[in-house]
Amino acid sequence: MILPDQAWADGINQANTAWVLTSTALVLFMTIPGLSLFYGGLVRSKNVLSVLMQCFAITCVVSILWLAGVYSFVFADGGSWQPFLGGGSKIFLPDMSTQNLIGDIPETVFFMFQMTFAIITPALIVGAFAERMKFSAMLWFSGLWLIVVYMPICHWIWGNGWLAALGAKDFAGGIVIHVNAGVASLVAALVLGRRKGFPTVAMPPHNMTMVVTGAGMLWFGWFGFNGGSALKADGSAGMAIAVTHIAAAAGALTWMTIEWLRFNKPSVLGIVTGMVAGLGTITPASGFVGPIGGLIIGIVAGIVCFYATQFVKRRLKIDDSLDVFPVHGVGGCVGSILTGVFAAESFGGLGLNGVTIAEQVGVQALAVLVTVAWSAFFSYVLLKLIDLFIGLRVSEDEEQQGLDIVLHEETGYHNL
Repeated sequence: MILPDQAWADGINQANTAWVLTSTALVLFMTIPGLSLFYGGLVRSKNVLSVLMQCFAITCVVSILWLAGVYSFVFADGGSWQPFLGGGSKIFLPDMSTQNLIGDIPETVFFMFQMTFAIITPALIVGAFAERMKFSAMLWFSGLWLIVVYMPICHWIWGNGWLAALGAKDFAGGIVIHVNAGVASLVAALVLGRRKGFPTVAMPPHNMTMVVTGAGMLWFGWFGFNGGSALKADGSAGMAIAVTHIAAAAGALTWMTIEWLRFNKPSVLGIVTGMVAGLGTITPASGFVGPIGGLIIGIVAGIVCFYATQFVKRRLKIDDSLDVFPVHGVGGCVGSILTGVFAAESFGGLGLNGVTIAEQVGVQALAVLVTVAWSAFFSYVLLKLIDLFIGLRVSEDEEQQGLDIVLHEETGYHNL
């Protein structure tokens, strides 16, 4: 994300404001209902409401925490601490008015747009521990993780922190969101352990119609995710949307083709998962690369994320329930590194601002490694602390019954 000058502009640019307002709605649409339906369809029918509830509750919790201080410590001036953390001047937005501008858009719009990114990041992690985490533990983990993990990393890259000063490029969240959430998902899957019956018992998606519907909403909403990150209604937003769409299509077709060759039939689950892989992988690069870069990154995403999913599930037998790490985590890492390559003008990108490809790739790799280390360590600490005080998992009997009845006394479907 390329932040505008955080000062009073000459006036509001209505076109830019309208576009970011629209993008804000699109990104929220990605979580509720897009991600909710995508994840909800992938789990077994006895757990569908629990996933929908988790995504909805995370939306509410993160929104309040964003107002209460997370926004401030990401984007307010941190003074001497600025390289590492923002300041507290915007806690509860004491001086917010309709006249405050960030660049040439209202700060209220910028506040809301950034909030939707903060919402979807912990919501992605839900897919790793689906069908076995307590609702109370999920709430505590999501809230604390937003503060301890998301907030500093977001500041380092998007709040003009130390990684931004080094020149790290992350247009719409490949590092801040996908690497960050993907690593936390892997840690969560390892700490919680496998679902009862995994990997010997088949646990197919209970509603593929719901999965495809949610996937379509994600693709649609991702135009706001990546295109809106330009914070302008201009050619950079248009290019971001173009390469996003190309990468999604390329990732989907690549994954589908690999499955077709290996298993003799292309699956619906495969094509939509490849689409998500393409979208997640292009995200950091979307504002810096051209169409050829988008195509190549999408193809690479389909290949790498497919084999990463097979490796994590079948070889390592890690029960990352909905493949968050191999799709989002691995895709985010790959896309972030490839940003340093395909942003170069020689590959049709928009330029590297005077550094070589090797130098930019080095900065990208550093940003990825720092994010992996920070997210892994503190996600592990938070999970262990929550397990110590209130416990993370439901019991085996409760897991067998399903979280919908056990935790919410409701069911997603009634036999008529």
